[in-house]
Amino acid sequence: MKSYVLKTEQAIPISLDTAWDFFSSPLNLAKITPPDMSFVVTSDYTADTRVYPGMIITYKIAPLLGIKMNWMTEITHVADKQYFVDEQRFGPYALWHHQHHFKEINGGVLMNDILHYAIPYGFIGRLSNSVFVGNKVKEIFAFREKAIEKLFGKMRSF
Repeated sequence: MKSYVLKTEQAIPISLDTAWDFFSSPLNLAKITPPDMSFVVTSDYTADTRVYPGMIITYKIAPLLGIKMNWMTEITHVADKQYFVDEQRFGPYALWHHQHHFKEINGGVLMNDILHYAIPYGFIGRLSNSVFVGNKVKEIFAFREKAIEKLFGKMRSF
């Protein structure tokens, strides 16, 4: 199985407390996901719920061609106001391991994401990643960056 890595970095002009409060709430993920993915958290969480190790989050999502599917992730690791990790338990990928890291910097927070993923179906999966899926994953993270800027502003420099 071939796996792929995507790393992103974004400086956000907010406090570490504000960043953690926003990104550790499963319900806020829908606010930074492209609308065409029809992303809905189906777990019974409230706006006050925060990630914790062992947390299972279920979603409805339409990642390709508007076809809706179920997706389940587990929060496997959490270090308060430092990082958390979500891993797919059921869904469209053969592997999904997403690290979210937060570091206080002058004037805000530096957020780093490290995503390892793999597509099922051997050669067909590798071909679909090079033709479509890889670009779609990059588009999702590019949308996310713009959505975060819209919500919190853009840092001039860091």
